[in-house]
Amino acid sequence: MMKIAFIGLGNMGGPMAANLIKAGFEVQVFDLLSENVKRLTEQGATSAETAADAVENAQVVVSMLPAGRHVRSLYLDDESMQGALKPGTLVIDSSTIDAQTARVVAKELTARNIDFIDAPVSGGVAGAQAATLTFIVGGEATQFEKAQPVLSAMGKNIFHAGKHGAGQVAKICNNMLLAVLMAGTSEALRMGINNGLDAKVLSEIMQQSSGANWTLDKYNPCPGVMENVPSSKGYQGGFLVDLMKKDLGLALDTAIQSNSSTPMGSLAQSLYSLHSLKGHGSLDFSSIFTLFEHVEKDS
Repeated sequence: MMKIAFIGLGNMGGPMAANLIKAGFEVQVFDLLSENVKRLTEQGATSAETAADAVENAQVVVSMLPAGRHVRSLYLDDESMQGALKPGTLVIDSSTIDAQTARVVAKELTARNIDFIDAPVSGGVAGAQAATLTFIVGGEATQFEKAQPVLSAMGKNIFHAGKHGAGQVAKICNNMLLAVLMAGTSEALRMGINNGLDAKVLSEIMQQSSGANWTLDKYNPCPGVMENVPSSKGYQGGFLVDLMKKDLGLALDTAIQSNSSTPMGSLAQSLYSLHSLKGHGSLDFSSIFTLFEHVEKDS
């Protein structure tokens, strides 16, 4: 039985680790929040006191962390972690971080004969729970193949984007587009509502017309239109506004570095930053819909 260490058990990491348990892997978990660890041990995982303890006998390490600084700190700055990771271990980092950090970590670990791939995900919490995530992998072909059994237990679509860092670049391109689509869908729905249209009917019309997109099909931002999505649950759960703001910041940094023109991405970043400043950073990113609420004209 393959031994896997899973570090980072938040909204995404927790369900991903649970699916590894269901697939029959021996999973040892670590998270800074004890309630997250408890939730996984109740499903069959074993707990570790520290991240280093979790990885000591693991053949594969999976991490899902908030930002690049956390990934760098875990794998490069933590001396106990460096001693615990054994040569031949495969590290799968599914955090969404800047590509340069992924490349630096990969280089450092490779020098210690430890395999590393950046494997950010798409599909949200629902995809993590259903094991239907899309994995976007950066790394060597041999490392990609080595990771297949583990990734397949957590996801449905697995892509090899290229060398180390390529997974991160592809992910932020995707998330920039998603942010643009969510903001555009929200303002279109709000305009229809302001002019007396039923949001559900308008959504159905656009789904079958040239405005069709993923947000209308899977993640409608208007409350009451679609069941079992954050907009119909007070925008709770899902992918947080502050995380989308972070990803858009990564996208714009990448655009600057590559001299790419991203006016729509820049506008989306401004909208999500404004939405966060208004106190909505911990809501699901589809709550951008509320930014376009109708303001009555003075009579």
